[in-house]
Amino acid sequence: MKKVWLASACLFALAAPASAADLAARPYTKAPVAMASVYNWTGFYLGIVGGGAWEDSNSPRMQGGFVGGTAGYNWQTSNVVFGVEADGAWADVSASAAGVVFVPGIGGIPASVSSKTDAMGTVRGRIGWAVNNVLLYGTGGYAWIDNKVTATLGPVSVSDSKFHSGWTVGAGVEAFIAPQWSVKGEYLYRSLGGETYFSGAVPSGSLNFHTVQVGVNYHFGGPIVAKY
Repeated sequence: MKKVWLASACLFALAAPASAADLAARPYTKAPVAMASVYNWTGFYLGIVGGGAWEDSNSPRMQGGFVGGTAGYNWQTSNVVFGVEADGAWADVSASAAGVVFVPGIGGIPASVSSKTDAMGTVRGRIGWAVNNVLLYGTGGYAWIDNKVTATLGPVSVSDSKFHSGWTVGAGVEAFIAPQWSVKGEYLYRSLGGETYFSGAVPSGSLNFHTVQVGVNYHFGGPIVAKY
């Protein structure tokens, strides 16, 4: 038994210095710092947009929906983001009124008048404040609609289309949900100037719309910058 203990002690004495030397020679490696992602909003983007619109006043009020496309470009300096954006959409925003017109010798004839906006769009500037992948912004600029008025008297129906121009102002929020994809929600107030239909026989006042829209954008050029 004494021989076994002596042999074990000798092995331990020989192994201990070797282990210590091995630990001393092994270099210390610092754990890598986790990589953070910083979003850069500068660049060109394309997207789709859709939402709802309703007239500010009048009775009956025009209301309906729209869907279309968006194109824009952003410039970022520090946390401030400047941009320009244009959008165009197919729309179905309408209202109609019906009644009866009494014609001497004939009697009452069904009559109706309808107004329908079938296209709309804007060209706007944007300015906002970016907090990494989230952008809060205000926007404003030029707005347009293509509107058609239809008058019906009995079996006879006539229509006239006019292009209305005006201005728009609003605000929104946009956020990256993937390296090159963002989603946004936006409110716009659109004020369109009046036009005269049927060679001036039917003048229209200004058309003022509230619109709420959502969109998805694809950003070109890789907006994420890796940072250690």
